Amino acid sequence: MRSKKSIVLQDVQVENYAAEGKSLARRDGKVIFIENVVPGDVVNVRLLKNKKDWAEGYPLEFKSYSKERVEPFCQHFGVCGGCQWQMLPYKKQLEYKHQQVYDNLTRIGKIRLPEFSPIIGAEEDKFYRNKLEYTFSTKEFTVAAPPRRVWDNETKDQTENPENLNKEGLDKQEIPVPGALGFHAKGFFDKVVHIEKCWLQPEPTNALRNAIRDFAFRNNYSFYDFRGHHGFLRNLQVRICTTGEVMVNVVFGEEDKKKRLALLQFIEQEFPAITTLLYTINLKWNDSLHDQEPIVYKGKGYVIEQLSTGPDAAPFQFKIGPKSFFQTNTRQGEKLYQVTKEFAELDGSQIVYDLYCGTGSIGIFCSQHAKKIIGVEMIEAAVADAKENAVLNNIQHAEFYSGDVIDICNDEFFQQHGRPDVIITDPPRAGMHEKLVRKILEMEAPLVVYVSCNPATQARDLALLDEKYEVTRVQPVDMFPHTHHIENVVQLKRK
Repeated sequence: MRSKKSIVLQDVQVENYAAEGKSLARRDGKVIFIENVVPGDVVNVRLLKNKKDWAEGYPLEFKSYSKERVEPFCQHFGVCGGCQWQMLPYKKQLEYKHQQVYDNLTRIGKIRLPEFSPIIGAEEDKFYRNKLEYTFSTKEFTVAAPPRRVWDNETKDQTENPENLNKEGLDKQEIPVPGALGFHAKGFFDKVVHIEKCWLQPEPTNALRNAIRDFAFRNNYSFYDFRGHHGFLRNLQVRICTTGEVMVNVVFGEEDKKKRLALLQFIEQEFPAITTLLYTINLKWNDSLHDQEPIVYKGKGYVIEQLSTGPDAAPFQFKIGPKSFFQTNTRQGEKLYQVTKEFAELDGSQIVYDLYCGTGSIGIFCSQHAKKIIGVEMIEAAVADAKENAVLNNIQHAEFYSGDVIDICNDEFFQQHGRPDVIITDPPRAGMHEKLVRKILEMEAPLVVYVSCNPATQARDLALLDEKYEVTRVQPVDMFPHTHHIENVVQLKRK
């Protein structure tokens, strides 16, 4: 029998967008899901999976390109794993995202739905992220061999041409490059794409990242080896707020006080706009920082971000530390929360239960028009942040509790705090656990607002909630331009 990898389909016409960044075509009654193509492309496809009714593959050769394609603006497009849709006009991206929400809710949910509101796009489709995390790695992911980097011993100037070595080879020498600083390559845990300019976050992120990389090259600082679990430089976290505050956390994989101080002093001197500079020494085999304690080198140890509720109202402020969660697109986050508040239909008389409340941002955003906010969240550190943010905004009618909603929301809890008039739920991509869906059905709030970053799992949960609730409004919101990710807000009312 032939290997499945040897099956190549010729001249496949890509017909439509599918989901999760893939497009689809049809051949002999079989649906073929293809990566890295757009509707209108004609390609030769190598199949990776080949089932009876469907197959998956990737383009082996482009025979012709779709007329919808545009020139990607990033030099790293196609190599870096992010911003997969730069070859599509932003208007077309929004059309496909809107269709993604519709398809998921109708095909998976299979429930009665109202007319969908047009998707809310972003005014700024570049430099929209407030947080990025870069990775140092000994292994650089490249499509072709990169130019060798050569350093002048005296000036430390970097060149890209090994021909600059003089005849004797004494004045200049090639120094082994410690690795790459950028983003993990798709499908590789140990390889990183070297990034020169990223269009996701405003300055000083690119200047800072490149300066730290060059400093490391000049001073022979080692990058992290993900297989051997050693190396001095490991991660770089940058958060830039609309308030102008900037927080940087340098994560080290080894302890070396002299080298650490030299780098931090360099950053402080070269980038005075950084308001909070921290470092973390992570000696574990994984990158998670939830059990690590970042140490303040400069500043107050946190930044203040704000969300505006309108032109005539003072914005809400939020204290964000190096381990805090916050919406990564602040401006679109405001639009998402405005929709959530509108769907909640608050008039000042309702008790609002904010499930998966995180650091309390949605509950606080809606607090002005609620009688009481009750936030519930599994992560204790997030609940602590939520309580601080309530105090920061002088909100005295918001309370936050740590634990599982299924355990916390019992009759005793309702007797103490009141039964919910409105439930807002904003679960992770996996959606809500079926036990939580059942708990919401038991709570019988008149109105539920379901905020989701995954319309597929949202549709599954809506089908379960259909036992007692009907969907009355649907509003997609694009939080991440040039990616296939999409947020969706649904209003449900008790039947």
